[in-house]
Amino acid sequence: MTNEEAVQQLFHSWSGSAPTEILSLGAHGSARSYWRVVGNGHTYIATWNDDVRENEAFFYYAANLAQRGVRVPTVHTISDDRKCYLQQDLGDTTLYSLLYEKQRSGGGFDSQMLTLYKQVLDDLAHMQIAGRDMDFTHSYPRSDFDAQSIQWDLNYFKYCFLKLCHIPFDEELLEEDFHTLTHYLLNTDCHYFLYRDFQSRNIMLKDGQPYYIDFQGARRGAAQYDVASLLYSSKSNIPEPIRKELLDHYLKSLSSRTAINCDDFRQRFYGYVLIRIMQALGAYGYRGYFEHKDYFLGSIPLAVNNLRTIVENHSLPVSLPHLTHVFHLIIDHQTTQSASLDHCGLRVTVNSFSFKKGLPQDPTGNGGGYVFDCRALPNPGRYPQYKAYTGKDRPVIEFLQAQPEVEQFLSAARQMVGASVTKYLERNFSNLSVSFGCTGGQHRSVYCAERLAQWITENFNCQVVINHIEQH
Repeated sequence: MTNEEAVQQLFHSWSGSAPTEILSLGAHGSARSYWRVVGNGHTYIATWNDDVRENEAFFYYAANLAQRGVRVPTVHTISDDRKCYLQQDLGDTTLYSLLYEKQRSGGGFDSQMLTLYKQVLDDLAHMQIAGRDMDFTHSYPRSDFDAQSIQWDLNYFKYCFLKLCHIPFDEELLEEDFHTLTHYLLNTDCHYFLYRDFQSRNIMLKDGQPYYIDFQGARRGAAQYDVASLLYSSKSNIPEPIRKELLDHYLKSLSSRTAINCDDFRQRFYGYVLIRIMQALGAYGYRGYFEHKDYFLGSIPLAVNNLRTIVENHSLPVSLPHLTHVFHLIIDHQTTQSASLDHCGLRVTVNSFSFKKGLPQDPTGNGGGYVFDCRALPNPGRYPQYKAYTGKDRPVIEFLQAQPEVEQFLSAARQMVGASVTKYLERNFSNLSVSFGCTGGQHRSVYCAERLAQWITENFNCQVVINHIEQH
């Protein structure tokens, strides 16, 4: 039985009927497989993961976080072998995708994003305090973010980033500084609920409220780690003054729930930012240089920019001479700074257009690419309440997200375009054109172009240009 057949069987045994559709979803750096399952007039998210211990951690924390008032997806049913489960579908909008959309359109980190991030940080403070009494023996792979956990992350950084980037270091001196940093980080209150991967891609937005996913790595640890994960997530690229404002807000929220030393918290916070950046660089190095996934290579310069910010503006009260030397080598290393230059020669132009006006012209002269016809999809333009909007506006987005056939259409488009982008990158091609057309070039084509452009940006290291012909 294939994994997809197991999903179909689980849904049938739970709901009493076969699913209408099962659509494969991407998983970025995860080894888990995901599907959107359509059936009984609703959609659900199915997950397959061979690692049963990791699944059990997720099931335990999902139930206990929900009991504590944290918005997490409901787990509807679990297979007998505990490898497959069906959970609530929270849609496709993440905090990151909303931020990316605003940054791409020139809106930047506006008041809406600031309000959302503050709400998320309030939720985090509540989660960290309310979850302190959980049974952390359910954690995977370890109950505490302790010296052993930190050593794993530091080794990840050393062997999967420094080695693969050919950045020289003295093993013994580096290990001495690792030991000093670890001791400093753990010399604080380490009895909070630590989410472990608290970043904008793991925060879904549904009905205006943030929901939290992918907490299977949760354990007991210092509160600073999760705040560092959110504020210094590489691709979120939050401006430094905004980070400071958000850290102030978080400390006010946390101190309203428990007694803390804010000065000591701030000082150790930047140590946890460093350990989080090193862990991320290790992941980017492994996924990018070893597994040859271009998307992760594109994140390296962003993480290095965060590293530069910390090194240049925030000093720790402990001596880390060789690690600091290595940090400067990373910052100055031309290979690191241009990690993606060998892979970013491809420019993907994504158009939306009106079939009434004809097909878009290809100014590159290549004459290749894709044209997708969106006219068979449900049309928001037929309803008066949507006529003044485009496919970039929230009412139209929510309308189209609620139509299963739209996701099926996009899934097929992603599969075809993704195969071409992969080959074009391998062969050093310079241009690819992808166009979505509908009747007026206002709703469906614009929505599909935006969604595909976002997906390409998140999964490949290439330049993406969006051209909404009728809107321009």
